[in-house]
Amino acid sequence: MKDLIHNKVWLGMAALLCLCSVSRTEAKVKLPALVSDGMVLQREQPLKIWGTADAGETVQLTFLKGKKAKEAYTATADSHGAWSIELPAMKAGGPYRIQVNDIELKDVLVGDVWLCSGQSNMELPVRRVMDMFAEEISAYHNEKIRHLIVPKTYNFHEPQKDMPATSWKALTQENVMEFSALAYFFAKEMYERTGVPVGIINSSWGGTPVEAWMSEESLKEFPQYINDKRLYEDDAYCKHIKEVEGESFRRWNAALYRGDAGLHETTPWYAANYDDSAWQTVDMFANTWGNNGLNAIGGSHWLRQSVEIPSTWNGKEATLRLGCLVDADSVYVNGQFVGTTSYQYPPRIYRIPSGLLKAGKNSITVRLISNGGQPAFVREKPYKIILNGQKDGIPTESSTDPREINLKREWKYRPGAPMPQAPGMMFFCYKPVCLYNAMIAPLKEYGVKGVIWYQGESNVSRRNEYADLLTAMMADWRKTFDAPELPFYIVELADFLHPNDTGGRKAWAEMRQEQAKAAEQSSNAYLIKNSDLGEWNDIHPLDKKTLGKRVAEAIKNGQLITNN
Repeated sequence: MKDLIHNKVWLGMAALLCLCSVSRTEAKVKLPALVSDGMVLQREQPLKIWGTADAGETVQLTFLKGKKAKEAYTATADSHGAWSIELPAMKAGGPYRIQVNDIELKDVLVGDVWLCSGQSNMELPVRRVMDMFAEEISAYHNEKIRHLIVPKTYNFHEPQKDMPATSWKALTQENVMEFSALAYFFAKEMYERTGVPVGIINSSWGGTPVEAWMSEESLKEFPQYINDKRLYEDDAYCKHIKEVEGESFRRWNAALYRGDAGLHETTPWYAANYDDSAWQTVDMFANTWGNNGLNAIGGSHWLRQSVEIPSTWNGKEATLRLGCLVDADSVYVNGQFVGTTSYQYPPRIYRIPSGLLKAGKNSITVRLISNGGQPAFVREKPYKIILNGQKDGIPTESSTDPREINLKREWKYRPGAPMPQAPGMMFFCYKPVCLYNAMIAPLKEYGVKGVIWYQGESNVSRRNEYADLLTAMMADWRKTFDAPELPFYIVELADFLHPNDTGGRKAWAEMRQEQAKAAEQSSNAYLIKNSDLGEWNDIHPLDKKTLGKRVAEAIKNGQLITNN
């Protein structure tokens, strides 16, 4: 009996010790995602380091260079566990280490930090501009340039204090492909001009309108947007929307698959030996296919062509370039699947593995999916096979002609499964306030030099209110960052749409006027010319290098840089 009592007492003490151990673990200081290894802190401004701990806990911060401690600072966590320490302004330099209680932050630089925000043209990664800049990008390495991607998330309830886990990445060949292309060329130009470390905070999300990036308070003059936001404050309702949406897509795709004879015949339509001689011959760029003569036909559309491959290519690896397609595609070479893309904008660059191509005739099959509009191959894009010894479809210096074969404009065509319009998709990230709460508010304590803003495509249809919205957003962010003179560099929309689309082009021109108006009516705001860098057939023009240089030049002219 005594042994039993003794064991119970021991187990109780062990449990208590375990709880105490957990309590002590949880009491450790926690830093926000922004404050981490490799970060760049803004020079010549008071620096703030902040985080959470147990209420009343003492937090000690030491700045170290090499083995020497520069300064030591202390703070006490308040009743909610929040603490912050303000450091005096510093000159550019580093790398430093920062010790916060038992946390060591390594490889910290002090330089210029730029918030780069907007929609897809800001988000567009370096890998998407390799067609134009492969050689330059592959040759550049600079660990004094750092890039942090704010994770994509939204919140309809309140401004958030932190964000999901992320990390600062140095500009190395290992990391560069995911850098924002515009931010990459801008940072490179800035470093070459100043020799000062550059930090880029990339908080952007494709397709998002300006009101998604604004606080609820800043939208008080636009009550329709506040009311729109209020529709989605119930998490259960949002979850229900996504569940219904998911079910609708599952049913649409199941019907598409079930009704597509090209996938179910004894010899599937993508097979290398499939006989397509009875199929219609079409010009890939014509509107004579994919519709009933009046209206577009959604669903699947099959296109095939044979390509003559020289004997010197036999069995070798190659790259298939299929421009851009509307909307989604799955692609086969000699009956073997080589790639798929789920929406229209990305360039189709598909690797053909070694051993698949053969001397003589080879088949290429495209199963093109239209969500309901006219299926299409985008004009003036590359449609070819490139023999590797090339990088990402770009010939290397060692390549000699002929190294590529252009595809023919004529394809064999057969409809697959005609479908009604695909179900609509709810993008909560397009709704007012939610991105400000989740992707801007968590940055408020972090010092930045200025903001580069590339957005507007998604507001063209409501362009009459854009200048006032953007002006309100700039005031909003200046209040958030407690920086009344925070400079904004507003990138003008690039040229887009076919020359014959006079109505669309007029709307985009008027939107540029609204962007200019916002720059004019707000102090310390600058418009960056970009209309001449566009591509009529691509909403994501490649020349982000010239644009990055223009932003850097505007900053120089605004006397917002000084040499280290």
